[in-house]
Order: sequence, then C-alpha cells, then structure tokens
Amino acid sequence: MLILVLNCGSSSVKYQLYDMPGERCLEKGILERSGEGAVEAVIRTLKKRRGKIISSLDAIGHRVVHGGEKFKESTLINKEVIKAIKQYSRLAPLHNLPNLTGIHVCQRLFPGLSQVAVFDTAFHQTMPPYAYLYGLPYEVYKKEGIRRYGFHGTSHRYVSMQAAKVLGKPLKSLKIITCHLGNGCSITAVDRGESIDTSMGFTPLEGLVMGTRSGDIDAAAVLYLMKKRKLSVSGADELLNKRSGLLGLSGKSNDMRRILSSARSGNKRAKIALEVFIYRLQKYIGAYIAAMDGCDALIFTAGIGENAPYIKKKISQRLSLLIKKFKVRILTIPTNEELMIARDTYRLIK
Repeated sequence: MLILVLNCGSSSVKYQLYDMPGERCLEKGILERSGEGAVEAVIRTLKKRRGKIISSLDAIGHRVVHGGEKFKESTLINKEVIKAIKQYSRLAPLHNLPNLTGIHVCQRLFPGLSQVAVFDTAFHQTMPPYAYLYGLPYEVYKKEGIRRYGFHGTSHRYVSMQAAKVLGKPLKSLKIITCHLGNGCSITAVDRGESIDTSMGFTPLEGLVMGTRSGDIDAAAVLYLMKKRKLSVSGADELLNKRSGLLGLSGKSNDMRRILSSARSGNKRAKIALEVFIYRLQKYIGAYIAAMDGCDALIFTAGIGENAPYIKKKISQRLSLLIKKFKVRILTIPTNEELMIARDTYRLIK
C-alpha cells in the first residue's frame, strides 16, 4: 500500500512517501514555501520522480495540529472532519489553516482518494480533568474551550512505543517521560501508554523554555508589560512567541548549538539561558516522576534531545537520586512523526 504523508506548515511543506506495511520510505523532502502552490509543487515533483507510483497512491495522511476535544485518535477525513478542523483553527490559526490547505489541494488533485487526519493533540486527550483544567471559572472552559490540550502528541506517542521495544516490555506496564526538545519543546508523562500530563497547554507557548517561546510565565506579568509598553495583542504575542526563550535570554540565538558554544566561551547570558533551560526541564521531569510515583524510562528526542548530550548529562547528574531510586533508563530515541502518520493511515485504510 502506497501512502503519501504531508505536513503542511505556515512556512514549509514536508512530505514522505511510504510503502506499507513494510514501512519503506521511498521519497522524502521539504519545500520552504506554503500555500496551495507549494502543495501542488510537491505533487509535481513526486510525479516527475515517481510518476507511476503517484498515480497508484492508496491514501494520503495529513498532520493536523489541533483537534480540540473532538478527536481522540486519527480519523478518515470527510466533510464533518474538515468542518471541525476549520472550527479549531481559531485555537491554532498558524497551523490548522495550512493543514486544511493541504487537504483541500489533495482532494482536488486526487478526487475520491482516502485521506486521514493525524492530530498533534489527540494523544493527550487521555489527560484527566485535574491535569488539563486551569484555575479559571468553569464556564470559561465550557464556553471558550480554554484548557490544556498539549502538542507534539504524535512524537511523544512514537518514542514511547519505541522505548517499550528497547526495554523489551509491554508499553502498558511502563511509566515513561518523553522529552521532545527542539525549537519547540514539550515533555509528557506517559503512564502505561497514556498521556496523563504534558507541558504545553492551550497553545504551544506554555511549559518549557524554547527557542523563541517564553514557556511558563505569570499572566499578570504579560498584562503589566502590555500596559507599561503599550503593547497590542499582536505585539504581546510576538514578544512571547518570537522574541523570548533562548533567543531572548541569550540575546544571541535560538539555536542550542550556538548557546552551548557561547556558554563554553564564557558568555554570561548564554550561560544563563542554558541554565534556565536545564532547570525548567529538571523541574518538569521531577514533577512527572512524582505524578506517576516512579519512572521506568526517560526519553530524549528531536533536534536538541537527539544531538545535545550535554543536556542529558546535566539532567542525569541533577536527578541522580531519583534515577537511582527508580532505576530509570535514560534513552535517546530519534522521533519519526511521519512514520507514525503513515502507520495510522495504513491502519485506518486497511
């Protein structure tokens, strides 16, 4: 079965072509453009390189960032699903709308072909209310949908499944903490295969310090800055999402490689940025060990998680007592969200 996986973002389109169930990747690439033209360009490229194969596609799997409370798992795309994805675009306008563009273009170019939506938020829908509710009036949650949704779910699900294979134990018997550390960072407590808590919240801004995002911050501090600096809503959004995090703290870069290099060279602000990043991570890991009353494996994945051993070393040192007490295995597992999307698409189509 031939499955095309599309990840249509706000600035790029990523794609992979899989031969399932053998999970053989035949083609992959990225186009640093967005919109209908970018998706059409990807399809044209694939037709040139793999004309016969593309004409015999069995299905297309799409990454969709926000599925709200409606979607607890991946689903076949129909009119109702498209309507819901559009509805949830108010919660993730920079992501869901490009995701929808990819779906619409593929429906036009491949009429009648089965398509599947794989949601970033779906894996976290197993969180209990005490983990996803904020301390706001309950009617705000019911009417406005303000709650913790969590993101990077496809990545957290994939690496937790891979960890079970490495450990040679059923996923249902394990307590795992997964750290997806890239330009965007999130951490999830996976208890017996289910997400019970995660660091990102209503949006991908909450939680760990990230490349350009602030992570956790007192909401009153934002209100104070908006009043003091006469910031508009868009101005505050830009400050928190694009000028904060490692970039804002270091004043140099949002790239962990540059932060590490500058810190080794004695740059004080780079050292502070690094320390804040590690400390925030340390606190979340400790909190999730407490939430699950133990931990069998601590997983590092994504750009920083897979390629910055210094971070893993510092966390191992600072949490050494807990790691020894619970005999925690520390693993680096490369994530593969596209393969997870291909698997879900294959399972639903089959």
